[in-house]
Amino acid sequence: MKVKNIISVKNLTKRYADKTAVDSISFEVRAGEIFGILGPNGAGKTTTMEMMEALRPIDGGEVIIDGINVAKRPSKIKHIIGIQLQSSAFYDKATLSEQLKMFAAFYGRNINPMELLNEVELTEQARKYPEKLSGGQKQRFSIATALVNNPKVLFLDEPTTGLDPQARRHLWDLISKIKARGITVILTSHYMEEAELLCDRLAIMDEGKIIATGSPRKLVKDLLARGFKKDQVVEQANLEDVFIDLTGKELRE
Repeated sequence: MKVKNIISVKNLTKRYADKTAVDSISFEVRAGEIFGILGPNGAGKTTTMEMMEALRPIDGGEVIIDGINVAKRPSKIKHIIGIQLQSSAFYDKATLSEQLKMFAAFYGRNINPMELLNEVELTEQARKYPEKLSGGQKQRFSIATALVNNPKVLFLDEPTTGLDPQARRHLWDLISKIKARGITVILTSHYMEEAELLCDRLAIMDEGKIIATGSPRKLVKDLLARGFKKDQVVEQANLEDVFIDLTGKELRE
């Protein structure tokens, strides 16, 4: 059975004066997949995400999410997507539980905050304030706030940057569980291992353009077909695997 596309991006463009940050890019995202957008700093990844999220005006082209034109109906789009930003600001004088209820109220929803906190492994922090959270806990809470409206599409902008190996791998597990719920995930990352493990398909950007698309396996296969060879033999484990094996997989927060 053919999986339908939930997102269609056509000739998407963003300009700043004489600089074109996103240069007429096009791609589609299938419902229920994890789609990665990779690229070096300044490639246009975050700008692309922000236009898709209705957070930044679109200068050219269009984005359609679940049949809704983002530029024409931004308020409706915000009710079917969840957004986790690179850095999120929370209220200092409200507990995690209180803040989730508040975020849900913005969408006219009643939620059980403990269910969401349990999903992101933060039930013991329900009565704590955001300032008391570790980096990994803040990232997971940010994802919890992005899930309060039960979105069809979840945007994650470099969600594991700055996290230690245990916290990063727990976040990978969380993202996989979110996908298993049928939520489509759009992900940016600078960690190639992360993208290869999580993403069903991805687009690689550079200088505002998409220069390759496909599954991680296909992109690697295409590289090898062009005659690429590594000087170093690839081992079945790496230093991070050693670190996790020796120190344990549990979170230390």
